[in-house]
Amino acid sequence: MSNDAALRENICLLAKSMFDRGLTGGSSGNISARTGDGGLLVTPTGSCFGRLDPATLSLFDASGKHIDGHKPTKEMPLHAAFYDTRSTAGAVVHLHSCHAVALSMMEDVDPDNFLPPLTPYAIMKLGKVKLLPIFLPGDPAMGEAVRGLAGKRSAVMLANHGPVVAGKDVEAACYAIEELEDTARLAMLTRGLPRRGLSDEQVRAVVDGFGVEWED
Repeated sequence: MSNDAALRENICLLAKSMFDRGLTGGSSGNISARTGDGGLLVTPTGSCFGRLDPATLSLFDASGKHIDGHKPTKEMPLHAAFYDTRSTAGAVVHLHSCHAVALSMMEDVDPDNFLPPLTPYAIMKLGKVKLLPIFLPGDPAMGEAVRGLAGKRSAVMLANHGPVVAGKDVEAACYAIEELEDTARLAMLTRGLPRRGLSDEQVRAVVDGFGVEWED
């Protein structure tokens, strides 16, 4: 099996795993990943994560031309913004995960640091998550908002919509976005309770100890 064939299978396997666990439903969510020759494999528009076909994934060449497969997701400007601004991005994942969306609706969340510091793992995998405003689905302005971050964030939360995460490869991006949803779930489960999270000193120890991208 060629590397690109293995990548096609892996995208579909990871997508089905997330669908089966309720992390995104219906025809929501999209994934893209770099191919060995610098192109992109992308989940098609209107496709269901539970029933992706490796053979019909959208294929782009290194110049950004769609050369094979079904029509790609309408969120391509969002994906392209991450690839164009983060040289380390090998994959981008976008979900409509329930708890992250719920947390984005809360009026008191910090738009510059969306996730509260509840465990070390979201910090390690995501750094600071930027909360972006509400956009209509497919609005190119989402991509422009990501470009405005100048590659300084690996993850954003689209308010009332869903998270988007870039990673070094498709596994890393999927695992990171799952950590984002898990942390948002913890935040919602403990909301209004006398919660004990990480102190500023503990957050700094994680950032320094694991080389996390972190702007003060």
